[in-house]
Amino acid sequence: MHKFLDFFVRCTIMLNCQGAGTSRQVRSTSVWERNSTMVKVEDIQQYGKEHLETVVASATSLQNGFQAIATAYGDYTKKSFEDTKSFVEKLSGVKSVDKALEVQTEFAKSAYETFVAESQKIAGLYGDLAKQTFKPMESIVAKFTPAASH
Repeated sequence: MHKFLDFFVRCTIMLNCQGAGTSRQVRSTSVWERNSTMVKVEDIQQYGKEHLETVVASATSLQNGFQAIATAYGDYTKKSFEDTKSFVEKLSGVKSVDKALEVQTEFAKSAYETFVAESQKIAGLYGDLAKQTFKPMESIVAKFTPAASH
């Protein structure tokens, strides 16, 4: 079947060239060959290897980033718990309402400032995580994006 198909394609190419009035010689090639667009198995393997390495690098960055974020949340939770414990101890030793309001206001202000600072820190970690996770993908995107002319 393969030889028949090969013969059929060669005859069709010859007829098309002769019918168009061209006198060029048609090179005898197999149906399964292509000119310069033929893709080699090694190229496919290399392409797959590059993508696998990129995915592994991205996954490693993702893992490290999530670990840093989890550590930051854990540190904030521990600090918040200790601050609340300290607040309750101070509040239990207070004898007047005015002093209780002062201790409570001081705690609320401190808790808010700590919350804002830790939230900004964690938001920065999320931003770094996104940048580091997609950084290995830049090489892939660069291959498919034409160079910008300056």
